[in-house]
Amino acid sequence: MSIESHLAELERRHAALENKIKEAVAHPSSDSLEIAEMKRRKLQLKDEINRLRGDATLH
Repeated sequence: MSIESHLAELERRHAALENKIKEAVAHPSSDSLEIAEMKRRKLQLKDEINRLRGDATLH
């Protein structure tokens, strides 16, 4: 898998998590621990995206 396709997949997953978080926050019965876990995963994806973009600019 090329870096570009891997980045695209990570960005897709990041956007999907963003949508899930927005939906969960909009519902008052949402589990705050689940929302926190989704936010943590979203941040991990963002860090990985930024790391890969940094590596790509070095090459």
